[in-house]
Amino acid sequence: MPAETSVPDAPAPDLSAVPDAVRFDRVTKRYGEQTVLDGLDLTVGRGERVTLIGPSGSGKTTILRLLMTLERVTDGVIHVDGEPYSHMPGGPGGKLVPASERHLAARRRHIGMVFQQFNLFPHMSVLENVVEAPVHVLGESREAARARARDLLDLVGLADRADARPTRLSGGQQQRVAIARALAMRPGILLLDEVTSALDPELVAEVLDVLRDIAHGSDITLLCVTHEMGFARDVSDRILMFDRGRIVESGRADQLLDSPEHERTRAFLRTVR
Repeated sequence: MPAETSVPDAPAPDLSAVPDAVRFDRVTKRYGEQTVLDGLDLTVGRGERVTLIGPSGSGKTTILRLLMTLERVTDGVIHVDGEPYSHMPGGPGGKLVPASERHLAARRRHIGMVFQQFNLFPHMSVLENVVEAPVHVLGESREAARARARDLLDLVGLADRADARPTRLSGGQQQRVAIARALAMRPGILLLDEVTSALDPELVAEVLDVLRDIAHGSDITLLCVTHEMGFARDVSDRILMFDRGRIVESGRADQLLDSPEHERTRAFLRTVR
């Protein structure tokens, strides 16, 4: 009989080969003479939860708007999942050129965003608001989309309001529907832009509780702009402090919030606590 051979252990996966979820390479955004982002280098790992903080006008929301292709970069390149996003090959020798609308539409379907305003369709039920995009953008069957929508409404605590119109819901409930709608597109990356800023104070906690559950219960990549420092502490792997279009400080949530190194960070945190 042949000698016994042992099966070697499987090699550890090469995590360095996993592309980052988001990478900004020297990205600048200008509006006329105003520079909102100034040569930004930013990397967000797959499954990482990153919160952006800083004063109004510091460039935080512009980052999200660029990822949603609501704005175009002035200079630099954005990559998503290791592939050019703001640009595409098309120039001589494969040189990158600004992305076409078709390229952007194909790529941004993997990115979800929850805005400050809920932007729900008032003439549709809560359920149909969640079903609409998966059917028309992803091509899901209406039956499958409705089943998933009911699961998501259950996740955000609104299973019993599926047939209601958005106008019959509180602001906090409408924002939870908006979260379910974003998740219905099965995004790998979820963007949150000051999602509680339009809510009455007593409604803020119900929305943040839902987002905490999503952050801790999934491997979704999260990029969040917020002034809710308790929420940022709870969900973030990393917090970045922005000022005048640049990152002035970056660190673990507890490190940056409890022992900030930069005076600009300390001054900002005094205004939001």
